[in-house]
Amino acid sequence: MRKILLIILLVSTALLLPGRKAGAQDNPYEIDNTCYTYFQRAEALIGKDGFRAANDLLLKNALATGDSKAETLYYVEELKNIIRTSRNSGAAGDQAVEAAYRKLKTVAREKGYPQYYYYAYQLTQNYFYSHGQFNKTVALTQEMLNTALEEKDEYGLWTSEKYLASLYIDQSDFVSAKPHILNALRLFDTSTDETVRRQSPTRLYCDLADTYPIGTDSVHINVEKAREASKQHFDSLRVHYYLARLDALDGDFDSYREHRDYCLRDARFLQLRSYGDRFFSLMDSCIDGSILNRKEEIFTIPAIREIKVIANFCERLGYKEFAFEVEKGLVNRFEKAISRVNQSKLSELDVTMGKAVLDAELTDTKEMVSKIMHFLLLILTVLFAAIAFTMWMHIRTLHKHEEQDRRRIEELKEANEKVRLADAAKTRFVQNMSHEVRTPLNAIVGFSQLLSLPDGSLSPEEKDEFASHIINNTKMLTMLLDDILNASDMDKGNYSINYEEGEKDFMAQAAISSSEHRLQPGVQLRYVPEDPQPFTFTTDPRRVQQILINLITNACKHTSEGEIVVGSSLSEKPGYLAYSVTDTGPGIPPEQAEVIFERFTKLNEFVQGTGLGLSICRDIASRMGAEVYLDTTYTGGSRFVFLVPVNPTKN
Repeated sequence: MRKILLIILLVSTALLLPGRKAGAQDNPYEIDNTCYTYFQRAEALIGKDGFRAANDLLLKNALATGDSKAETLYYVEELKNIIRTSRNSGAAGDQAVEAAYRKLKTVAREKGYPQYYYYAYQLTQNYFYSHGQFNKTVALTQEMLNTALEEKDEYGLWTSEKYLASLYIDQSDFVSAKPHILNALRLFDTSTDETVRRQSPTRLYCDLADTYPIGTDSVHINVEKAREASKQHFDSLRVHYYLARLDALDGDFDSYREHRDYCLRDARFLQLRSYGDRFFSLMDSCIDGSILNRKEEIFTIPAIREIKVIANFCERLGYKEFAFEVEKGLVNRFEKAISRVNQSKLSELDVTMGKAVLDAELTDTKEMVSKIMHFLLLILTVLFAAIAFTMWMHIRTLHKHEEQDRRRIEELKEANEKVRLADAAKTRFVQNMSHEVRTPLNAIVGFSQLLSLPDGSLSPEEKDEFASHIINNTKMLTMLLDDILNASDMDKGNYSINYEEGEKDFMAQAAISSSEHRLQPGVQLRYVPEDPQPFTFTTDPRRVQQILINLITNACKHTSEGEIVVGSSLSEKPGYLAYSVTDTGPGIPPEQAEVIFERFTKLNEFVQGTGLGLSICRDIASRMGAEVYLDTTYTGGSRFVFLVPVNPTKN
C-alpha cells in the first residue's frame, strides 16, 4: 500500500499545473521545452549515477530562460533524489531530507507555486511513514493542515484531507478514512481553485466505495461516479479493477473477465495494484472451484479488503465453510496487525513519557540546587562558621543520597536488562513455534483431506503413501512440540538427537512431498540422486527431513520461474551424504553467505517468513555433527549444501 501511495503522489506531480506562463511550451508541465528535456532525464535518473549532472542542467536552463516553474521543479527533484538515496542513512539521512524539504517549501513560496509547497509535505511525510517514524509523519500532517486552514488555501486543504485518508486506508481503517474522503470530495465539488479542479476524484470515489459493505448499492454508486470522473489512464485502470470485483460478486462472469483482461493486458496495472495478478488468479479459482486448494495463497495478498472480497465471493458461490475459514484467518491477521500497531505506539509513548520524566527531574534538581545556593549565600553573610558547618553536613547527606541513587539506578538497569532478555526469549519462542510447526501441520491437513475423498478416488497404494506421509509429519510435529516445550533447554544446548536407520532417497522424497505445495506457479521440483541405488545409514531421519524441508521451502519462496532440484551424493565429501537444494532464483551475494544463517535475517523483506529457517537448519545440523552452508561458487541462482555424516558420533 505504501508503494501505491508513493506512485500516486509521483504521478500526481504531472497534474499540479497552475496557469500557463509566458514562454511555456507544449509539454505536461508547461515549462520551456529544453528545461522539460532535462527534467525528464533527471526524473529517470533519481537515485542513480548521472542524476546530479542532469538536474544541474535543468537549473542552469531554468535560470537562463527565466522559467521559475522549471527552477522549482529542480528542487522537487532534489528532494526526491535525497529521499531515494537516504533510505538506510539513519539520522544523517533524516537531516538531509528535512533540509531539502525546507528548501523546496521556501522556493515554492517565493516562486508562487503552492502545489509544490504542499507536495514537499507529501514527499517528506511518505519518507518518515515508510521508515516507521509515525510521530514525525503525524506532526508534518498536522502542520500541513494547520497551514492550509490559516491561509484558507483550498489546494492545501484538499491535499491534507487526501493524505489523511491515505494514511488510514494504508492501515485498513476505512471507518477513520471515510470523513476525510468525504471532506476531500466536498472540497473538490465546491472549490474555485484551478489546480484543485484539474485533479481527478476517481481514486477518492473508489476509496469511498471500500468504506461500505462489500457488494452493496453504495459501492456500485461510488464506482459509477469514479468511472464518470476518470481523467487519466490510471483512473481507467482503477475503475476497471473495481468493476471486475463488482461483476464477479454479481455473477456476471463474462463482464468480469472483460474488465480483468483489460487490467492484466496493461503493463502499468501492477504499479496500481502490485498484487493484482494474484487477486485475479484467486478470483478465477473461486469460479472454477480450485480455490479450496489455495487457502494459504489468499493471505499472501497484503490488502485486507481484497481478502474480504474473496471470502464474500466464495460464500456467494456456496463455499460457506471455506469462506468462514478465510474470515477466521482474517481475524487472526487483524489481531497481529493491532498488536504490531499497539507495540509501536506504546514504544513511542514510553520514549515520550521517559523524556518528560527526565526533563521534570532535571528541572526539579536545578531548582533545588538553586534554592540551596541562595540559602547558603544568605546565611554566609550572617555567620560564616555556622554556614560552613551546615554545608559540610548537607554535602555529606547529598553524597549519601547520591550513592543510594547510584545503587538504585544500577539495580533498575539490571532489572530492565532481565526484562529485555525475557521479552526477547518470548519473541524467539513464538517465532520459532510459528515457523516450525506450520510445515508438518500443513502436510498433515493436506494429506488428511486427500484421504477423506470419496471411495474410489484414491488407489490403495496412494492411500498407504498418504498415510505414511501423515504418520511421518505427525512424528515431526510431535518432535517440534516437544522442542518448543523444552525451549529453555535448547538455548542451553540440551538438544535431543534420536538416531535410527534412515534411507537417503526416502528422506529426500518425504521432504519434497511435504514442501511441494509451496511451489510458485510454473516452477518444477524434482529429485536427482547421484546414485539411484538405496543407501541406508544411521542418523536422525526426522531432523534430516526437517532441514531439507526448510531448505526446499526457502527455495520455493525465492523461485518464481525455472526449477528447484534436490540432489544427493556420497562422493562430494568422503564420510558424508551430501544433500543439495539448487534453485533458479535471484541468488545470494557471496558476502551474505554467513549473514543469512543469523536469526531473523531476511535479505528480501517482501518475501513472507520470519527469517528463522536457515538459522534453525544450522543449529540442528551442528548438533548432529552435520554442516549446512551456501555454495558461493554457484551462479545460476542459489545452491545450499547439507552434509550428513554417515557414521555419526552419538552424544
